[in-house]
Amino acid sequence: MYTIQETKVHVRWMIGRDMSEVLAIEKKSFEKPWYEEDFRQHLRQRNTIGMVAEDERERNIGYMVYALHKYAIEIIKLAVHPEHRKRQVGKAMIDKLKSKLSIQRRKRLIVDIDERNLDGQLFLQREGFRATAVLLNTAEYRMEYSL
Repeated sequence: MYTIQETKVHVRWMIGRDMSEVLAIEKKSFEKPWYEEDFRQHLRQRNTIGMVAEDERERNIGYMVYALHKYAIEIIKLAVHPEHRKRQVGKAMIDKLKSKLSIQRRKRLIVDIDERNLDGQLFLQREGFRATAVLLNTAEYRMEYSL
């Protein structure tokens, strides 16, 4: 048995100079990665926010893009650099989103995840998400976390 070292993580707002590191993580994480314009198009929307996870040397090792809706937060993208996976980086980002939930307003986190992304599904399950729907047109599962 072995223990994977945790990485000290600081989650902060995404800014313009983060984009090159975000794009590098995106490329290493997805079969069909977004381009810079895809990120910019989403982040121009009033209800959409980007955040990055930094390590102790202030390098971006993960990111997320999410949308605020009236009763839920929708995770649009979330990725951790392959060298930093299984070190609580994803958990730190999910915990940041969980801290934004409240009984009075947004009570759920929602994410649509590719049916082939078993590691992602298992990660979300460990974080308290459960599958609530199969999205037939996109070959994705909808997973939700509720207060």
